Amino acid sequence: MSHQRLAMIFTAASLFFGSLPAYADASADEAAIRERFRTWTAAFNARDAAGVCDLFAPDLIYSVPEITDGTQQTMCSNIAKIFAKTGLELRYDGPDIHEIIMKGDIAIVRLTWTLTTKTADGTDTTEEEGMDIFRRQPDGRWSIARFIAFTTRANEMLK
Repeated sequence: MSHQRLAMIFTAASLFFGSLPAYADASADEAAIRERFRTWTAAFNARDAAGVCDLFAPDLIYSVPEITDGTQQTMCSNIAKIFAKTGLELRYDGPDIHEIIMKGDIAIVRLTWTLTTKTADGTDTTEEEGMDIFRRQPDGRWSIARFIAFTTRANEMLK
């Protein structure tokens, strides 16, 4: 990527984030986001599809391998399908959060998830790199409005 293009992206991001209102308690907001991740991880590991879907904003848009414009409906449908599979154990470790950038009602989180899957054929563990954009919802809760995630290799048990 050229330096000129990087400069344009940086300038656009600076203008965007510079126009958002600042809130006094960024540490409380960051703690709330971390708690949302803890709640999501517990829901996923308990195969609680409604609890998993609760993290995502109604206007969610996401990109993962094989899905470039996913929605909340797509996400929740896929989660329900995978939880319905018998003989498949799934477990996420809590995310390794690399950074959280807070500005007003928007937060950007760069993180790594570790997923372990087990079937009768074996066990596989993969890491998923991602970037989540949270937006404070009208009820005050933080929800993921946009995200992108990828693995460096497919999880063998999910093929």
